[in-house]
Amino acid sequence: MTIAVYCQHVLGVGHLFRSLEICRALAPRPVVLITGGPPVEAALPENVREFRLPALVMDERFSELRPAAPGGDLEALRRERRRLLSSLFAAAAPEAFVVELYPFGRKAFGFELDPLLAGYGRRAGGPGFAVCSVRDVLVEKRAVRDYEERVVARLNRDFDAVLVHADPRVVRLEETFGRLADLVPPVLYTGFVTSRPPAGARDRLRCALRLGEDDRLVVASAGGGSVGFPLLAAVLEAVRCLEGSRRLFLQVFTGPFLPPEDFQRLQAAAGPRVRVERFSREFLSWLAAADLSISMGGYNTTMNLLAAGVPALVWPFPQNREQRLRCRRLEALGALAVLEDADLDPSRLARAMAAQLERPRPPPVEVDLNGAQATARWIAEHLGVPTPPAGA
Repeated sequence: MTIAVYCQHVLGVGHLFRSLEICRALAPRPVVLITGGPPVEAALPENVREFRLPALVMDERFSELRPAAPGGDLEALRRERRRLLSSLFAAAAPEAFVVELYPFGRKAFGFELDPLLAGYGRRAGGPGFAVCSVRDVLVEKRAVRDYEERVVARLNRDFDAVLVHADPRVVRLEETFGRLADLVPPVLYTGFVTSRPPAGARDRLRCALRLGEDDRLVVASAGGGSVGFPLLAAVLEAVRCLEGSRRLFLQVFTGPFLPPEDFQRLQAAAGPRVRVERFSREFLSWLAAADLSISMGGYNTTMNLLAAGVPALVWPFPQNREQRLRCRRLEALGALAVLEDADLDPSRLARAMAAQLERPRPPPVEVDLNGAQATARWIAEHLGVPTPPAGA
């Protein structure tokens, strides 16, 4: 039995890593992960084969797709992607097709998804099982009535289930989608999707860094990096304002999509106890080892913060409601503290960092973080195959 998982990361990397976690939980079943964004350094689970389509990215205004290769022909690339996907489905004949976000988002990819979904799912009389995989919060839409009408029609025609990767005690999908009651396919909450730090990660990494009990490690990160430079630059300035008896070390992860010139500026501003890197496959271990995290408020990062149990200051991406809504709910639970734009002033940020570093580590927050495992079990049950044990 083969499962196809479709995920297009055209701006950040959160969607990709969430899909990878679901793919990992589906093991030992073989999974074809269909991607088509910029290359990302990510280890694939053993049960996963990546099928890369010619890359598309968002333009500078975050409004339209364009070929990742400069000067590429968008229409020719679209035709080639459709051809490749048709050939893949003919050869692999997947029994389940998990589609990340569409049709709640990714409207620009309808040119290749609609032909695949037409007549594929059981609801449409086809041979497979079509699943919409969607996160907790949807971004705002201008023409809300037309948007929701289109989503409802597409889901009711082509999909067999909607899996919402959230804990409904924190946020519910109907808060950002008003027509949920009109959906015919079942809508199920899986819990949030995240991986966990390896056992002993905190002690191992702090030992490798030669950090003593009184030393403080701060990890600053910006998700994919496309919009995180203001936060990271502010953190570097704020660290200079922090002077005390304890030694403070700063590890910065910029994300793979931070522009090269901004990456160089951050490296030039780094002091002797500051290290600037793009990415780490051990990011969760770094969070477990840290005494404070300062980050953007994307889905994956905030769930990583909960999994690691690290004190956190979070600056939500200001362009839409998604990160702010999630972060405010988690702040109300005591899981993190939200930074406003004015808090990026270096002196204000330094005071916020100092206050967090003096507080004891918070107790774990009661939020369901087992979304990948629940997703895998639900798909297995509905395909009529043995269900993997909980925690597998």
